[in-house]
Amino acid sequence: MTLRLYNTLTRRKEEFRPLDPDNVRVYVCGPTVYDYPHIGNARPVVVFDVLFRLLRHLYGPDHVTYVRNITDVDDKINARAGQDYPDLPLNEAIARVTEGTKRQFHDDVAALGCLAPTVEPCATEHIDDMKAMIEQLLDKGCAYVAEDHVLFHVSAMPDYGVLAHRSLDEMLAGARVEVAPYKRDAMDFVLWKPSKPGEPAWPAPCGIAAPGRPGWHIECSAMAFRHLGDTFDIHGGGIDLVFPHHENELAQTRCALGVERMAQVWMHNGFLQVEGRKMAKSEGNFVTIRDLLHTENFGRRIWTGGALRLAMLRTYYRKPIDWTVGALESAESRFVEWADIKRDLEESQHIPSESKDFPVDKQVLAALSDDLNTPLALTRLHQLGEKAAEDPGAGQTFLSSLRLLGFEGWSAEQDQRSSKLHSLAPEVETLLAARNEARKAKNFVEADRIRDELATMGVELHDTKDGTTWEVSR
Repeated sequence: MTLRLYNTLTRRKEEFRPLDPDNVRVYVCGPTVYDYPHIGNARPVVVFDVLFRLLRHLYGPDHVTYVRNITDVDDKINARAGQDYPDLPLNEAIARVTEGTKRQFHDDVAALGCLAPTVEPCATEHIDDMKAMIEQLLDKGCAYVAEDHVLFHVSAMPDYGVLAHRSLDEMLAGARVEVAPYKRDAMDFVLWKPSKPGEPAWPAPCGIAAPGRPGWHIECSAMAFRHLGDTFDIHGGGIDLVFPHHENELAQTRCALGVERMAQVWMHNGFLQVEGRKMAKSEGNFVTIRDLLHTENFGRRIWTGGALRLAMLRTYYRKPIDWTVGALESAESRFVEWADIKRDLEESQHIPSESKDFPVDKQVLAALSDDLNTPLALTRLHQLGEKAAEDPGAGQTFLSSLRLLGFEGWSAEQDQRSSKLHSLAPEVETLLAARNEARKAKNFVEADRIRDELATMGVELHDTKDGTTWEVSR
């Protein structure tokens, strides 16, 4: 079956032809680990998880390399560390923020049914690769040193803007450009910059005396090159990354390595809004994955990971998605229905859901092969589910297609955990309110007693600067 994907670079849907069918290579920009991932962060993770699963199905699990990075050096991380741990040395505070946020990201995306990537590089583990690429750019005259900074000279790339499909004047008008007197041109961007006292710092490239740290764009170029080579098959991310991040990645990689294309195909998922409005803390509609899975902050209920995944995939990945309570309720209802069908098949027809011998439905596969048309694939999956009770063949393909779309990961134990979340919620919230009052009164003995009582109920608390959240212990 022919796989066709929309390429942002060419603005058309194209037949996918891997550079090497024995090693299909994909890079997707991952999180900057300074805060709990929000539901907008989840969209590219879920979308490209479906692509990863489809490629594994088409080419074989051992013939696909999926790299998703972790950005663990960034100004936002430094600011969050100083805010959350003002009494600790900054580097120690940064380690606490990045490790805790990384752990939460892994827990959250696993709850959404996402496979782990083949490789998950951290930026701080690839500083030498970044410095080497910066040196290459300097040697080729595509970068320059100014006041302990190294900057990419945009005019070194004649067709800069080819990915965003905008002219230099258009990009300059629409960009938030850092004004600096040492820049040759306004659009030139940082490859390396000096660190402030106490911030993470490494010996600088090209003989610069002051220690410093890399810019954001060079991080992804270096990590992609290290793990996938100078040219690979697919580069993915959210539509907000097209410019400047992906445009800058493309420019510096092409200049440093002397290649025509960094990636054969560039794929981008659309924006996410909440109840018809842009998601923002200032709007009061900022929703984290953790909120949806463990608290009643959205729609006054706790949602299952399967419902969140299904709600995400009901919208075509390139279109904007409106995250609403109504959409989640509909997805939850359908997911429960599928879980019942799955259980009935396993019990009445003795079909093991983990069996990998059943063929995937051809219509489901055709829909996914047409630029990840998940809405059409889900419609067909629903049809198979309706036929499953009377038709063993439909039941088998229903289960295999369910697995291909990433809905195989919710075990009976997880279902019980979800049920327990719902049943415990009223009592837990009452005890939490009492604990908060005890803490305000500095009655820490009582606060600890309540924490212990909750622990005996199987409830784990997480105290943060924004308040206390809870979950059923795994």
